[in-house]
Amino acid sequence: MGGRNYSMTWYNMSVTSMLRTQWDRRRCMWPARMVTRRHGQRDTAQILLLRGAKYLPDKNGVTPLDLCVQGGYGETCEVLIQYHPRLFQTIIQMTQNEDLRENMLRQVLEHLSQQSESQYLKILTSLAEVATTNGHKLLSLSSNYDAQMRSLLRIVRIFCHVFRIGPSSPSNGIDMGYNGNKTPRSQVFKPLELLWHSLDEWLVLIATELMKNKKDSTDITSILLKQKGQDQDGTSIPPFQPPGPGSYENLSTGTRESKPDALGGKQEASADCQDVISMTANRLSAVIQAFYMCCSCQMPPGMTSPRFIEFVCKHDEVLKCFVNRNPKIIFDHFHFLLECPELMSRFMHIIKAQPFKDRCEWFYEHLHSGQPDSDMVHRPVSESDILLVHRDSIFRSSCEVVSKASCAKLKQGIAVRFHGEEGMGQGVVREWFDILSNEIVNPDYALFTQSADGTTFQPNSNSYVNPDHLNYFRFAGQILGLALNHRQLVNIYFTRSFYKHILGIPVNYQDVASIDPEYAKNLQWILDNDISDLGLELTFSVETDVFGAMEEVPLKPGGESILVTQNNKAEYVQLVTELRMTRAIQPQINAFLQGFHMFIPPSLIQLFDEFELELLLSGMPEIDVSDWIKNTEYTSGYEREDPVIQWFWEVVEDITPEERVLLLQFVTGSSRVPHGGFANIMGGSGLQNFTIAAVPYTPNLLPTSSTCINMLKLPEYPSKEILKDRLLVALHCGSYGYTMA
Repeated sequence: MGGRNYSMTWYNMSVTSMLRTQWDRRRCMWPARMVTRRHGQRDTAQILLLRGAKYLPDKNGVTPLDLCVQGGYGETCEVLIQYHPRLFQTIIQMTQNEDLRENMLRQVLEHLSQQSESQYLKILTSLAEVATTNGHKLLSLSSNYDAQMRSLLRIVRIFCHVFRIGPSSPSNGIDMGYNGNKTPRSQVFKPLELLWHSLDEWLVLIATELMKNKKDSTDITSILLKQKGQDQDGTSIPPFQPPGPGSYENLSTGTRESKPDALGGKQEASADCQDVISMTANRLSAVIQAFYMCCSCQMPPGMTSPRFIEFVCKHDEVLKCFVNRNPKIIFDHFHFLLECPELMSRFMHIIKAQPFKDRCEWFYEHLHSGQPDSDMVHRPVSESDILLVHRDSIFRSSCEVVSKASCAKLKQGIAVRFHGEEGMGQGVVREWFDILSNEIVNPDYALFTQSADGTTFQPNSNSYVNPDHLNYFRFAGQILGLALNHRQLVNIYFTRSFYKHILGIPVNYQDVASIDPEYAKNLQWILDNDISDLGLELTFSVETDVFGAMEEVPLKPGGESILVTQNNKAEYVQLVTELRMTRAIQPQINAFLQGFHMFIPPSLIQLFDEFELELLLSGMPEIDVSDWIKNTEYTSGYEREDPVIQWFWEVVEDITPEERVLLLQFVTGSSRVPHGGFANIMGGSGLQNFTIAAVPYTPNLLPTSSTCINMLKLPEYPSKEILKDRLLVALHCGSYGYTMA
């Protein structure tokens, strides 16, 4: 035990035991810090326990087990349990303690579960029992919803983690309990079946009431199941068991009574009654989330449990009722929708009806949920992680370094340095994205072509003239995916049809107008008029450019011999649209999406439509000066009323829209304003308002900026004219380039 300074008593030995072991006649001390040392702690614990040390808390009530679990020291916990078996259940109960870090508990239980198959099964069965108890408490309407919900989901997460990493854990769902087999592993889920049965009973009961009352009312919110509230004296309620279809539970007494008709009959207690759907929806949804987690942990990655799909289909109407009444349930508990396309389609119309802001929050919450640093604050990076690019060949050099970089590391953070320049930080990253935005649509690469409106871009069907075009499309997808992942804006606007391609939304004939307005008008004319006797002699084939040569391309098998008629003209228009807008550029689209989906999962991006995707990627197309002024801060001596500040804003209003964009780029590194306006501008460590700082004036001094903190360093110019002149020189000559200043 060396000469270490051990200050806290953990274990005491009686005088008798110390004499029996011929130890020092002073009290034996078990230091707290020794317990928390990874090397030697287990042996120290073994020696102390072997010599009869007693298990006692310190003066603050902290036990050796508490400290071991807090540090995630599974080996020492294993020793403690060997000498004090009762501590096993103490560790299991600790899973309900919100003050303990979940990852530490996982670490301890992971170690214990690796010791033997029987230990592994014992841990899982115990966790399942605790989860079941917590689930029933959650379904008791008298319990605290927030606390019980967090407790249940926490225990189930730990349960699923231990299940997956157990000794010789199977890699598929073939021998799992939910698939009907009676293996030892499947039996650990048996306690939870009681909870799933209660969940099913509740949902069947509510569905029965909904069905029974559809004839009386089309308003689903008026369908009430009457239940009394808790007694005024605070009488507790026993663990909930859902009532049968012909009764309701009196929550004051825990007894069941005949239930009056939901929309009529006896109403004596109506003043004390609440809508049971509102009372139970969140609780039931949390249990559904737990059910999904348990089903999923038994399946191979990427597969949805057939049992859970069957469950959702069975209770489809009730779940939609919950979501319609409280859409927040989707974001709080129905995470399974993101992982199950077959289920997402059932709820998509409800999800799309939610506010854009809520969907954005859900999007980023799940996009970053699996990353170690989910708040995306940038950490110091090693030299090998820096993307070193050449400014004079930024597109090619960026493509090369990104293709070699680790996808996982790029998701966590980006560090960029221009060859021969010192600058690094978020301002440089934003500049990198901004320049690449322009390079992606550079005609020299032949990747994108300008649309008819002159402001948006569409993949170029002739991009094959560039032998590397598919690799470059993949790189373009990576850049847009990275930008969206890190909430960086890109200086590109695409056609509506291309945004649809990214989202997997079918195009329609109106989308053709972006590349060929006259052709779109012709298609519209065909749809609007009777073509039966016009003698157009159109067939389901069109002449189009195929690798530089005009060829007749069938729109469907045998299309050359199928005439377009009044009855099938809508199909013809749709197929022509798909040929022009999709099939002609399918390889380019596929390559782009391959890169994009490396950073943005298809299940997440489908939360938005094509208009919202443009906002996410490119921000607002115009700068609102009044919003800019409203969300600007002043420092280093400036105030809003100062003459220099008033001159500055007058100049901003006087200059051209393009110069305003240059000013924004000069200060923030980005030429776009995010959705929500200037209040949502990001800095190096999160939201950071546009800021103007005072700088002492000297003749010919130009404004400078610190892009990482969105700060404009504005000299105290003696007149508005000088201010404008110096500002415009800075904007037109100093938009790009950073130093360590």
